[in-house]
Amino acid sequence: MSTVNQVPESNSVSQKRSVIISFRRAIPNDRAFLLTLRKTSMEANLKAAGIYLNDHSHMQRIDEFFSDSHIILYQKNTIGLLKLGLFSDKIHVRQFQLLPAYQGLGIGSRILGLVKRKAQEKQLNITLNVLLNNPAKALYLRHDFVVIDSNELEFQMRWHWLE
Repeated sequence: MSTVNQVPESNSVSQKRSVIISFRRAIPNDRAFLLTLRKTSMEANLKAAGIYLNDHSHMQRIDEFFSDSHIILYQKNTIGLLKLGLFSDKIHVRQFQLLPAYQGLGIGSRILGLVKRKAQEKQLNITLNVLLNNPAKALYLRHDFVVIDSNELEFQMRWHWLE
């Protein structure tokens, strides 16, 4: 398990504990969670784009590049998915999803910060696709991603590492 960030918090006895965001590789037993995650975090955006998927279609997307899948844990709770493709010239964010209850808390920003640091170390750009109506686009823009292209469904975005 790799740690993304630790933030000390005081409890009632003035002791400090760490709030930890961590990752672990996804395993086949995670597929039910990943289906629930995908449906709760993506279905409204997909429908707004005119895309209606059944569970089988969602599972096909989950299984695609499954070996690149990492479960996101927050305070030891399973809260999301980060699926990255590593290429010679870029890191591609294949999927990045958080349960709705964990969105808007800064967790996505922390995780993007980690991915950007890894890209900086490897001197790689980061690319991703985001549905046209997905509010996550604002998160990516705040993190200096730029729209490089679009089609009828999604924006293609890129973050460029700085030398």
